[in-house]
Amino acid sequence: MDNPISQFIEERKARIKANGHNESLKASAKAFNDASNSNQYSYNFSWMGRPIIQYPQDMIAMQEIIWEVKPDLIIETGIAHGGSLIYYASLLELIGKGEVLGIDIDIRKHNKAEIEKHPMFKRIKMLEGSSISEDIIGQVKSIAKDKQKILVILDSNHTYDHVLRELELYSPFVSLSSYIVVFDTIVEDLPANYFKEERPWGIGNNPKTAVFEFLKKNTDFVIDKEIDNKLLISVAPQGYLKRIK
Repeated sequence: MDNPISQFIEERKARIKANGHNESLKASAKAFNDASNSNQYSYNFSWMGRPIIQYPQDMIAMQEIIWEVKPDLIIETGIAHGGSLIYYASLLELIGKGEVLGIDIDIRKHNKAEIEKHPMFKRIKMLEGSSISEDIIGQVKSIAKDKQKILVILDSNHTYDHVLRELELYSPFVSLSSYIVVFDTIVEDLPANYFKEERPWGIGNNPKTAVFEFLKKNTDFVIDKEIDNKLLISVAPQGYLKRIK
């Protein structure tokens, strides 16, 4: 192969594929995933001054997706401190187009104020309400109607019923070759009795089980296994769903 760039890409693909068969590496990654989640590792990071509550590995994966897709609109359910909204908006700012729509059932006043005064707020809109309510979906449709390339990220209520309903409602917005990314699918893979505090989700009732059910009837989407093999350390294993038709 004469082209050094093409050679580098092919070698990288081979390494990523090999990761998926490297049991020692996968075991080490699982050990880190288990230990780091129990110690709230994702709370250690911020982006441009706002807590992002994400793993750096997933942030890099999202950067690669956003650069590849170059979306006109990114829809994210779940806002928290707004760090991910700021992150996605800053990437769109570098690309030179696009906006981010954040949806949350309860946008805390102090978080809203910090987001609104941030330099990247010029590319952000926020809606307060349940992500699966008719009213919110109607507003999303209005905002999305003229957008050609759309990326969706689900990171709100992590119960099976809620995530499955989000997948049903938001997947039609996703453009061809773009993604609907479901965060916290790792809940299914964590040890039993893992959470120190009571949660409405757990093993058997979480984003990953919703993803598996959704894919049974929605062949337009597939799990991007290359991303899984590339990351290994992630809160969204089998949660990167690519639209293929």
